[in-house]
Amino acid sequence: MQVSAVRTTGIYCRADCSAQPLSHHVMHYSNPVAAEVNGFRPCLRCHPERRAGSLADLDVPAPLQAALLRINDGVLDDHDEEALAAQVGYSARQLRRLFELHVGATPTAIARSRRAHFARCLIDDTDLTFDEIARAAGFGGPRQLHRAMTSVFCFTPTELRSKRRQGEGPRLDGGLVLSIPYLAPYDFEAFASHQAARAIPGVEAVTVDPTGSDLHGFDSTGPRYVRSFAACGHPGIAEVMLPADAVSGADWPYEATRRLQLRLHLPTYDSIIDVVSRCRALLGTDADPAQATTALGDDPIIGPLIKQAPGLRVPRSWDRFETAIRIVVNQQISLAAASTMAGRIAQRHGTPIDALAECCEGDPIPLSRLFPDAATLADAGPSGLAGLGFTQRRIDTVVGVARAVASGDVDLCAADALEAVVAQLCELPGIGPWTAHLIAMRVYGHDDAFPASDLGLRRAVEQLVGHPVSASELEALAEPWRPYRAWAAQHLWHAAARQASTTR
Repeated sequence: MQVSAVRTTGIYCRADCSAQPLSHHVMHYSNPVAAEVNGFRPCLRCHPERRAGSLADLDVPAPLQAALLRINDGVLDDHDEEALAAQVGYSARQLRRLFELHVGATPTAIARSRRAHFARCLIDDTDLTFDEIARAAGFGGPRQLHRAMTSVFCFTPTELRSKRRQGEGPRLDGGLVLSIPYLAPYDFEAFASHQAARAIPGVEAVTVDPTGSDLHGFDSTGPRYVRSFAACGHPGIAEVMLPADAVSGADWPYEATRRLQLRLHLPTYDSIIDVVSRCRALLGTDADPAQATTALGDDPIIGPLIKQAPGLRVPRSWDRFETAIRIVVNQQISLAAASTMAGRIAQRHGTPIDALAECCEGDPIPLSRLFPDAATLADAGPSGLAGLGFTQRRIDTVVGVARAVASGDVDLCAADALEAVVAQLCELPGIGPWTAHLIAMRVYGHDDAFPASDLGLRRAVEQLVGHPVSASELEALAEPWRPYRAWAAQHLWHAAARQASTTR
């Protein structure tokens, strides 16, 4: 997200800010962190730090993309720049030089800004103490929080809390409530429908409360996505929903609010900054739909679908390994069957979350397990999946993927090119192009991934063109959709699901 900084005020703003400084006083930066490094603070009027996608659309080399992804995952919370550099194949000095050249800030400055901006959201949205906010945002304590907030915002935490807008007071009954900004338009109902068909029983679910209020009496609207997770060794439950004040605008629902509501149920809020990052990754809130719309809007096949669902996003993953296994399990079986089978893996090898009873007393959410990590499934081996209904070939594939990830042979956080990711995955036993492209799309976040052999895609296109389409024909047909074939695929799947629901 580009920002404009004003020399005379020391403030940087979003492009749509109502402030109108003289043009010769304005400097432009490619992202907010670069402006902060140069001594500017966020505008208190347009709140650029609260806009989604601030670093998501940077055009930087692949190793820097990989480093940014790891910073967003919190790597620099526990490691130094040298460790980060080693993970992406550079020396610490070279990595800093490239970051300053392409981003305008060092990796450490980006990590510090990430923590400071998250702490600012907690100051505005919650009544957590400053000590709790410091730990939640990854700071060592209130003193570090104080230094970071005065450095980035030029105000102390106490001063920032006093500036909280009237009526913004938080409510903590039944969990910690946070706002998740997005780049409008955003169709949360489409996301919920997509996840409902793929939810892993016991781990995640999509629920709908027809009364218009959520589980704890808070006003909400529409469906809710709920899932289990672990943070700092503690099990937790996350709920994502539309806020009660989500309204329909002239062009698309929820345009006016530009935020979703996230509620976290945890015994401690330490380091929840990483939990929020994972949530935003799954939801795709930082992706800019305008880019895909510009590229695909005039296409005779995809263009009309975009007009029907302009807020559609490509869902990614909350837990990369969990999503990869869910895709592997889905090979050659239906979505419903794959969810059942993945649920059996979670039931046998996942960690029970009964300890959440105190956090969610009376909560009817049907969650009972954390999905096992790669090391757990790798250690379980083929015998650990026996008797769950899998074929021996599928067992070998699941265990093979788990062992490759646990050993580090496959890095699910890598920012390699699509072709390299697909080639590496296809070297694993039982992984073909369909699986590799889906993992590249959901786990690695590749916008051009396209599983051309997918039966659902072929049927969706056949309905639109009026004749049968083979995988090779679909591949050729999708060439004009580059580099946003994943977005095209999502629109095709969405159109097919919508058609199926209207013909039942």
